[in-house]
Amino acid sequence: MKLVVAIVRPEKLNDVLEALFRAEVRGLSISRVQGHGGETERVETYRGTTVKMELSEKVRLEIGVSDHFVEPTVRAILASARTGEVGDGKIFVLPVEKVYRIRTGEEDTAAVTPVG
Repeated sequence: MKLVVAIVRPEKLNDVLEALFRAEVRGLSISRVQGHGGETERVETYRGTTVKMELSEKVRLEIGVSDHFVEPTVRAILASARTGEVGDGKIFVLPVEKVYRIRTGEEDTAAVTPVG
């Protein structure tokens, strides 16, 4: 089991969600986040004061998948989130030691398998 964490541009979120749906990847969490990677800093003037804008708005997706869904998940995100510009984001694949579905008490692969 793995936890796929993707940081993507907010304007690409719908494309990513569609691609994940087509790849039959279900069950995810989405958070709005701010971050700084390779983008160049912006300098803006706000009420007469020069402000350095160092953080960019991003969307963080967290998707718990069984091992055989890692590659389809990553491929779907890569294909749908890419613009070719700096700031497209990152994908992290992390090992998961244990998963429990609270409603049923199912564990591990059964807990990350979508309910039919």
